[in-house]
Amino acid sequence: MAEIRRETGNNEVLFMQLDLGSLKSVRTFAETFLKTEPRLDLLINNAGIFMHDTTEDGLGMMFGVNHIGHFLLTNLLLDRLKECGPSRVVNVASLGHNFGKIDFNCLSTHKETGVCKSAIDMFYIYCNSKLCNVLFTHELAKRLHGTNVSCFSLHPGIIETELGRYSKSLLLVLLKPFSMLFFKNPVAGCQTTLHCALQEGLEPLSGRYFSNCTVRNVYPKARDDAASKKLWEVSERLCGLS
Repeated sequence: MAEIRRETGNNEVLFMQLDLGSLKSVRTFAETFLKTEPRLDLLINNAGIFMHDTTEDGLGMMFGVNHIGHFLLTNLLLDRLKECGPSRVVNVASLGHNFGKIDFNCLSTHKETGVCKSAIDMFYIYCNSKLCNVLFTHELAKRLHGTNVSCFSLHPGIIETELGRYSKSLLLVLLKPFSMLFFKNPVAGCQTTLHCALQEGLEPLSGRYFSNCTVRNVYPKARDDAASKKLWEVSERLCGLS
């Protein structure tokens, strides 16, 4: 927070504690925010984690943090976004969603989108969580139709960040030298997020997916009306909204 204030010269930067791996924390954050901040013009759901574990609510960590935490947060703040429209929700997904699938039987049994027995399983579970981001955006846009709130999902690029800092995956260790040479740095990697957040005139594209600051078509599984509706309903149950 001090660094942002120093670099921007803007002292109106606040810190609020939020752990997306805890439904209690998400609810506490939303309650605090709604009591103290009269406006919400833009919500960027950017958090992501790459590790195999379980949240305090018994959800798979990647599904719980990458999707459910954002799902609950967005829904708790949605009325404020509507009041302050035109406003936007930006969900940072990944090209990895192309490799994902939603196994609703597994979700019902394990509260996770896959069973992790190897590094490659962990990769696919991460991709599944990113497909959840895209499907969530698809369904959210339909539910926001007729309001002054638009939403977008995006692939930020392959970026050299600390996404996998908690993972002991050999795959990440092997990728490290390549990531330093060929991956985007965080400044370059945030440009599509900023485009979706700030570019004027994107409202007619609500629900769409962007990459390199350009709207892109997605595979049918990422715009499946039945799957996105079912994921929404399952997500509501898992985070106590229904």
